[in-house]
Amino acid sequence: MRTQVGIVGAGPAGLMLSHMLHLEGIDSVIVERAGQEHVRTRLRAGVLEQGTVEMLRGLGLGGRFGRLGLEQHAIDFRFAGESHRIDFHAASGGRSAWVYPQHELVTDLMDARVAAGACMFFEAPVTRLEGVRDGNAVIHFEHDGAPQRLECDYIAGCDGFRGVCRDAIPADEVKVYDRVYPFGWLGILADAPAPTSEITWGCHEDGFAMLSIRSPSVTRLYLQCAPDEEPEAWSDDRIWSELHKRLDVPDMPPVNEGRISQKGVTAMRSFLAEPMQYGRLFLAGDAAHIVPPTGAKGLNSAMADVQVLGRALVEHYKRGAGTWLASYSAICLKRMWLVQRFSAGLCTMVHQFPGDNAFVRRLQRADLEYMTGTVAGRLQFAENFTGLPIGA
Repeated sequence: MRTQVGIVGAGPAGLMLSHMLHLEGIDSVIVERAGQEHVRTRLRAGVLEQGTVEMLRGLGLGGRFGRLGLEQHAIDFRFAGESHRIDFHAASGGRSAWVYPQHELVTDLMDARVAAGACMFFEAPVTRLEGVRDGNAVIHFEHDGAPQRLECDYIAGCDGFRGVCRDAIPADEVKVYDRVYPFGWLGILADAPAPTSEITWGCHEDGFAMLSIRSPSVTRLYLQCAPDEEPEAWSDDRIWSELHKRLDVPDMPPVNEGRISQKGVTAMRSFLAEPMQYGRLFLAGDAAHIVPPTGAKGLNSAMADVQVLGRALVEHYKRGAGTWLASYSAICLKRMWLVQRFSAGLCTMVHQFPGDNAFVRRLQRADLEYMTGTVAGRLQFAENFTGLPIGA
């Protein structure tokens, strides 16, 4: 088989890139190790930046999103027993964020690719990449029990943190930056309406908590916990008790309780590999970088990557120019380090770290007060949360 762009991974980044290229008449083939139903139903949270939403609408993918997406204008930070609301819509001059779960976005993208007759291989683990530095690039994979070979001009590595593409870059050609946090998030889905229409963060001395909205009748909630904690160690009564303690404040509606339908612990890390390109191989999304979920930047950063990569490939195939392809890593990394700065800084500000003394905790409080209580602090948060500019 041969195609112009071979895409490893059928997550949001791979599907979006394939859709973008299709609209420009550029052929691609997607190779995904998991089954199609697993990809469609894999549950992930999702808060979309303004730029991601504009991208979806511009590519004709705004239909279901327009009906199901929940526009957000503010976040309520609760600490010291009080509510401290940041209206990021006003602070940013009218930019918004939207609650739209990742599996819904994947459904939109998958439906668009299927409708266009895209060539996609599922349950097709990639065994190795060949020729990524020089010559013709080849993706070797297995499908239906037989080895397969896909020749392509370029390879987009959209196969996640544990995929094979990043490992195809020689160790002496890549620099890895990594930080593993000493806590995780216990996440639950509750059959209960949110007491507010806005995302709420509890910055409590006993640990972080967050309330988000999945739908008008379903709430997504998180609690800071040990990174290796078993979800079963948290009874429903213990969960609700901690959520009330960390999120409820006087004169504001308390958290609504309901049946817990899902429970799981997510570890947290910051990770970045540079460069994000090596010869004919380009990394995008989690294959190149991981951020803690506090800033809601994982999915949006993947969309920013493929926007740059898609534009570069169109420039190459349509106009015979390679300037943007050669600059892909530099353009993405310039933005991504700012995203890492925001995500890691926010993560450090709102969580309790084991061993921190009273001085460090008081500094955290000062950071929160500056961010929520000053024009400059609110503006910086708003600009980062609603999405930094994409590209050069």
